[in-house]
Amino acid sequence: MRLLVVNGPNLNLLGKREPEIYGSTTLDDLQLSLVSSFENVSFSFVQSNHEGELIDAIQKAKVDGIVLNGAGFTHTSVALRDAIASITTPVVEVHISNIAARESFRHESITAAECVGSIAGLGVKGYHLAVEYFLSQHAG
Repeated sequence: MRLLVVNGPNLNLLGKREPEIYGSTTLDDLQLSLVSSFENVSFSFVQSNHEGELIDAIQKAKVDGIVLNGAGFTHTSVALRDAIASITTPVVEVHISNIAARESFRHESITAAECVGSIAGLGVKGYHLAVEYFLSQHAG
């Protein structure tokens, strides 16, 4: 199985930025954890603070599934939503924090309706759960 993990703006600061909300796990730690936890999965990773780079990565992906944490673009980017809608590859949206329990502007995800599912509020464990979902679909 081949999966692309896409992380949006400011996630390069994971583990350093607002650890009381996002925890102390760094992006490198998260990626290493996924690779070591799922040896039967071939991962590729993209993180960008630029909307167009995320869209390009999603549109060019030749994978079985995409795990997407659009970060702030989740709530603002019609273009990111349209990119997800334009592909046949299934996408699972992941949020480290519980967006429903945060500021009101974070409550709505523009991208979620184009995804097969969303996982929020479970910390970086949400990424692992998304991978487990894809593995269960691939096996069935």
